[in-house]
Amino acid sequence: MFTGIIAAIGQVTSVAPSGGDMRLKVATQKLDLSDVSLGDSIAINGVCLTVVELDESHVSFDVSKESLERTALSQITAGSSVNLEKALAVGDRLGGHMVSGHVDGLGKVLQLTPSARSVQFRIEVPANLERYIAEKGSISIDGVSLTVNEVGPGWFEINIIPHTMQETIIKEYKAGTMVNLEVDLIARYLERLLPGQTSGVMNDTQ
Repeated sequence: MFTGIIAAIGQVTSVAPSGGDMRLKVATQKLDLSDVSLGDSIAINGVCLTVVELDESHVSFDVSKESLERTALSQITAGSSVNLEKALAVGDRLGGHMVSGHVDGLGKVLQLTPSARSVQFRIEVPANLERYIAEKGSISIDGVSLTVNEVGPGWFEINIIPHTMQETIIKEYKAGTMVNLEVDLIARYLERLLPGQTSGVMNDTQ
């Protein structure tokens, strides 16, 4: 589990195709790796991945064909910036919301609108995810825990403050950017508990 509070921005140093999968190596920059071991989970742009190699400043992951097909990780290349978050540990402060690291679908940035010192982003959402997104509810975009400001037909809007812009890859977004979306876990489970309801969320990608 994760909180959606990004700990660092990493940089992809290599992307190596391997039998339909991909080996991804990331320079972790300011992310503390002192408590990370082989087999641990780290979220890369909101996708929960398993550490298969590491040293003092790099981590490597095997990204499955399923994950490449279902997430925006297929679009990253050497030099790409990525959001990094280590898995939640017992006793950690939950500053965002509960995020599983299992991407539900892809969104697309439709427009950016300056709003005082912040920027409003309108994101296109797949039809099967619309009912899980509510005004003032939570959503994870590329692993960032965010609050939904407004909802419309086929889209929702978020407001990004300067700190979040600076500390995440959201500062690189432009119209047409594809992003990983994970809807609120509470919305998922409430639907499962309601009689006669069927889930519109895709299966977990990892």
